[in-house]
Amino acid sequence: MKQKHIGSDFEDFLTEEGMLEECRASAIKFMVAQELEKAMRRRRISKTDMAKRLKTSRTGIDRLLDPANTSITLHTLAKVATILGKQIEFTLR
Repeated sequence: MKQKHIGSDFEDFLTEEGMLEECRASAIKFMVAQELEKAMRRRRISKTDMAKRLKTSRTGIDRLLDPANTSITLHTLAKVATILGKQIEFTLR
């Protein structure tokens, strides 16, 4: 039995399987969620407080901080960054 992925890199495998973009989105959301949680701890802002400031529910904040949930809008991210005293920077390479 020939294994077609031996010797290829992981990105090639993900591309061939049609999963590269999904994996990249998940990795980005994981990093964003970690940064948001860290900033909230530093500023001593609870999930309940953040929900009030964003005029959303606590469940909405849980979705925002859930690394598996990649559906976050730029508008929401910008509002959260402002509340946390942060700026958003994007780079396309």
